[in-house]
Amino acid sequence: MAEGRVSRREFCSRTGAAIGAVILGGFPRGEGRSQGQPGGQFGRATTLDSPYTVGMMTFLSGPSVVLAAPMLKGHILAVEEVNATGGLAGRRRVETITADEGAGTDANVGALKRMKREAKIDAFMGVASSANTAALGPVAEDLRIPTLFVDGSTDLLFERVLPRPQYVFRVLNPQSADGAACAVAVARTWPEVRRIAFINPDYGYGRSAFDHFHVAIRKLLPGVHVVSEMWAPVGTTDFAGLIGQVSGARPDLLVSALWGADYRRFYRQAQGVGLFGKTKCVTTIAFGVTPHTIDTDHPEAVMAGARAGYYWNLSSEARWPANSRFVRRYYARWGEYPNFEAEGGYTAMHLLRVAIERAVQATGGWPDDAAIVRHLEGLSWESPAGPIRIRPDNHQAYRDAVISFTRHDPRYPFTVLDQRRVITVPIHTITAPPGWPVGHPTSTYTWIERTWPAARP
Repeated sequence: MAEGRVSRREFCSRTGAAIGAVILGGFPRGEGRSQGQPGGQFGRATTLDSPYTVGMMTFLSGPSVVLAAPMLKGHILAVEEVNATGGLAGRRRVETITADEGAGTDANVGALKRMKREAKIDAFMGVASSANTAALGPVAEDLRIPTLFVDGSTDLLFERVLPRPQYVFRVLNPQSADGAACAVAVARTWPEVRRIAFINPDYGYGRSAFDHFHVAIRKLLPGVHVVSEMWAPVGTTDFAGLIGQVSGARPDLLVSALWGADYRRFYRQAQGVGLFGKTKCVTTIAFGVTPHTIDTDHPEAVMAGARAGYYWNLSSEARWPANSRFVRRYYARWGEYPNFEAEGGYTAMHLLRVAIERAVQATGGWPDDAAIVRHLEGLSWESPAGPIRIRPDNHQAYRDAVISFTRHDPRYPFTVLDQRRVITVPIHTITAPPGWPVGHPTSTYTWIERTWPAARP
């Protein structure tokens, strides 16, 4: 099938029947209500004849669109599947109200409050930024609204901000899993590595990737040490100085948590001076963006972590049919392949669907929010990324991590990951178990540091 690209303007026009570009009175620019689905005015009474309204927030403007906008597309696809069967539990169709996460944290908090108090949303989903989940989580708890954050995966959300969540859940793996999983894959693949360099973005995700890769690799490989530690401000355009310092340090391995436009500029400049021919390379999140945005000029054989355990082509039809069905439907709907945010938006909606169906079955009528929350706790589902389970104690969902290697495939006009070289890391082996005390910088960090045996020379 031919690869297609969807511009933002085309995105709005193509989604008109399911998600609106219409701005309603009382809402600032960036928030809209879906069209073409049943529903009344704000403040309507909740009945089985009324839609079940979901507030959905992700980046619809700004540089993060390349990573996060597909979350909304995955959500829309799931909503359409639910509504095609008569709605949630066959009783209530789903309607979506959107907000642009690119408006900023303060505006996002205000948008969530308006969604609940004025639009009377029944549930809230989305969010890509960890700063936003940390800010919105306490608000969602105060509003007592069932919330499934898709991403915004800082470990600190459930360790410090909401140590005893009631209404807030999160679908994608915590950030700590990215760095730890890549360290495990490096140790399995390149056990001879000793000299490591880092070029990471200078903000929370980059720091998390550094911390958890570093603590894990020191346990897994004897004698490893950091020979260069570089931090790139978001929006860096000239990487020459950083690349020069890394090259001069002569590392065996370069680790990077860059992504989006920053990563594209980095790899092109690094390739121009032959850096990839001098050192092995692993990236934690670069291939988490919309797949078609990584061009075929990307070098092959770079180890790439699939953020949150998902990359669209790593599960074959025989290995995991649920993913093949999702990819086919997503491509048919949007003309492009899904990234991990798209899968997360899709999975979040279906987790809510399953919880509601079980609550309806248990109660014999339409469940209240408390019943829905009870059925989300401990819920398992066969997502496109594989089996996923929400841990009842911390409301965090977990699925196994996967890593592979970059490859040029003549079937696609962009670089993909190699499904013949997938490394799967069971999630329970790289995340702190229930009951482990809060640590610094995270519980998983202290768990690895204190319990993993050190490798011997």
